[in-house]
Amino acid sequence: MIPLAKIEQLVNKHQSLEKELSTGNVDKKDFANKSKEYSSLGEIIHCAREYLNFENQKKELDKMIEEKEVDKEIKELAQKELKQLNEIRQKNEKTLKHYLIPKDEVDKKNAILEIRAGTGGLEASLFASDLYKMYEKVCHKKKWKMEIISISKSDAGGLKEAIVSIVGSNIYSTLKYESGVHRVQRVPETETQGRVHTSAATVAVLPEAEDIDVKIEEKDLRIDVFRSSGPGGQSVNTTDSAVRITHLSTGIVVSQQDEKSQHKNKAKAMKILRARIYEAEREKKDLERSKDRKSKIGTGDRSERIRTYNFPQGRVTDHRINFTLHKLEEFLSGEIFDQMTENLSIQDQEMKLESLNKNDS
Repeated sequence: MIPLAKIEQLVNKHQSLEKELSTGNVDKKDFANKSKEYSSLGEIIHCAREYLNFENQKKELDKMIEEKEVDKEIKELAQKELKQLNEIRQKNEKTLKHYLIPKDEVDKKNAILEIRAGTGGLEASLFASDLYKMYEKVCHKKKWKMEIISISKSDAGGLKEAIVSIVGSNIYSTLKYESGVHRVQRVPETETQGRVHTSAATVAVLPEAEDIDVKIEEKDLRIDVFRSSGPGGQSVNTTDSAVRITHLSTGIVVSQQDEKSQHKNKAKAMKILRARIYEAEREKKDLERSKDRKSKIGTGDRSERIRTYNFPQGRVTDHRINFTLHKLEEFLSGEIFDQMTENLSIQDQEMKLESLNKNDS
């Protein structure tokens, strides 16, 4: 149950904004923000008022049902109306709780996606490549723009590491649940005995930070330049175009050598560095706010095993919510990726609602 005082605050805020905006005495700088807040409250204000009126309406109906002088048919109508009133209240309560859940300010941001082959040698690098292709297909389906920042290939078409920038609508809110260890179970093509091998790849999804999100001082950076090198240390070019940036206060290091231009490599490295510093700050704040953060979905913990892709059984299982899809190929092709994301999002919302209830009690 939501405290009535919280709902009254919403109604009073809506009335106050309505009065303020109608008079025209709003500072130009505040007008856009206040109009946005007023519009947002307008979507739930009817629910809020119904929620506040519930007790009075319920008392009237209860009184009608209990009175001996009231006709039987009227009592039956009152009972029916009371049932409907309770159903409306439950619906309104759910709507209001979702509105009151603290919004994650980074959900609408673009993202930096990092994929790295983990344990399992060649099979791990092939799986990392499969994950890369899956996210590529998801981006294509959603009309998101995917740009390679750096990529390191292994033998037989595998990937050691890939870092990409993804630009579009509500990227981070969709992909934030992907951070963690992805495990694969399948029979490698080189396996003659038909034994199932287990390997893994790690995925990290970082909200892309802007200059206003993270302030980086030049004095906090050490920038080293060196020659780009290919496989086996083979020189790619004869100029010092590769860049390594160290953020001295956090110890975060980013290297970039995919571009022939030192300037372009530095720009790409700064984009990754900014995202990693921003994410480190967010994790620090989250840990301060909640000691049981690891029990929550979408923590971004890269050491946590989140999902298993079992090829012999044709299934993909997310261990955080015990949810299994028996359509592995369709999942890897991006066709039913949203089914997993939606279930993770629903579970995450329920956890936040539960937390909201605990704080209210």
